Amino acid sequence: MHVLAVLNCNGGTLRSLDTEALAREMKGIFEAAGHTMDISLCRGDELVATMEDAARDETADIILAGGGDGTISLAAGLLAHSDKALAILPAGTMNLFARSLAIPQDLRMAMEALAHGDIKNVDIADADGHYFVHQLSIGMHPKLIRLRERMTFRSRIGKMFASVRAAMATMIRPPKLDVELELSETKVRTTTSNLAITNNLYAEGQRLPFTDQPDGGQLGVYITHARTRSELILWLLNMGIGRWRQNEQMEIHEATEVTVRICSRRRRFKCAIDGELRPLQRETRIRLHPGALRVVMPRPADQSLWPF
Repeated sequence: MHVLAVLNCNGGTLRSLDTEALAREMKGIFEAAGHTMDISLCRGDELVATMEDAARDETADIILAGGGDGTISLAAGLLAHSDKALAILPAGTMNLFARSLAIPQDLRMAMEALAHGDIKNVDIADADGHYFVHQLSIGMHPKLIRLRERMTFRSRIGKMFASVRAAMATMIRPPKLDVELELSETKVRTTTSNLAITNNLYAEGQRLPFTDQPDGGQLGVYITHARTRSELILWLLNMGIGRWRQNEQMEIHEATEVTVRICSRRRRFKCAIDGELRPLQRETRIRLHPGALRVVMPRPADQSLWPF
């Protein structure tokens, strides 16, 4: 197959690597597996145009996106409902969608696994036409991102420390939102400090919030009821050990479509979509698209490594 790789040189761990050397190594790995490959290296301000060109390239069977969750989300949205498959080089801080696809977090291991992987169909979601692979969140998470963006950091570790500082500041003054959710069979009116709508349900027992069933066919709706500082700390601790359904501060629903209405009086709201801040309308419709994204996934460990 012909693989077209787009590496965001300003994204995640790639900013601290020799991306030209990485590109040469990647090309060797994929060609040894029987593929052909072209690689585009771009800066962050060139990413959208470069990825759009790659998605339109009729010679490409697979688009390999290298960068953080924002880079991967961009590529996935461009490839949804198309014949091209998405391969993910996990070069971000969290790499949550890559974890959902069982892609190794080590870059060389990831390249080897992808070069010998299989193409599968998984789910993708959209919010008023804007696709996402992980989650849309309202409340604490967007506030945390906004506070973190005001801080200075130069590395993945630095970003993690900045996230911890921003989380502590957010817990001191958590947001409070009055929302109405219209699901397939019910309506929910509630006040929450954080609302997350996810592309499939989080895996139980995982310390990080990602699904282990990327083709599960359900949106996850996670409503946080924690309001006081002690409740928020307990909520975070339960999240940290992967207790999603057993978390008393969390209300969980499943649906294939959700309409979110903001009932609070504030005029301007922000949401986070796959870690990127975006404006939020008073009413947002979120839909799941089962099997609409083709992705490259590693083969099970007990299988021999062969090309596609």
